[in-house]
Amino acid sequence: MNKVFLTLSILMGLVVLASNFLVQFPIKAYGLEDILTYGAFSYPIAFLITDLANRSYGKLAARKIVYLGFVIGVVFTLFFSTNFADFISIRIAIGSGTAFLIAQLLDVQIFDRLRKKKWFIAPLGSSIIGSTVDTFLFFSISFYGTGISWFTLSLGDLAVKLIVALAMLIPFRLLLGSLKPV
Repeated sequence: MNKVFLTLSILMGLVVLASNFLVQFPIKAYGLEDILTYGAFSYPIAFLITDLANRSYGKLAARKIVYLGFVIGVVFTLFFSTNFADFISIRIAIGSGTAFLIAQLLDVQIFDRLRKKKWFIAPLGSSIIGSTVDTFLFFSISFYGTGISWFTLSLGDLAVKLIVALAMLIPFRLLLGSLKPV
């Protein structure tokens, strides 16, 4: 499990880094710049990682992956994605860390409570609730009072996250067999 644990933790950190970088770029095609960023497409993978770890290794291992992914993600974000001369960039780092930790730990807990239901209930239910909490925490901490239409961005972001959470059920089901419970 150590190799899998480390791999999942590093992947989690990379997803956080990518999402923190991509959230700075609105999607300009089709007039979506006021309602959607590229980060909405990468971040739901964090819930997939947490849910796979939770299903295969239990909530304690999933929590450890969240904590390690948090540290990796925050360190990577501070070094590679944060412009310390830009206040919004600093707020993105703080908002990301706060929202990530709260939403992922909530996801772990909800998943664990739903784990005995049909296979798709736990990952979908926990991802929907976790994504909702994460989205509103992140956007309010990062962009409230900045003149950026954070509430509109959060609604567009959440809509994509929910669609991606539904799509993540496919890799969840496919990858589940490759992770062996301990």
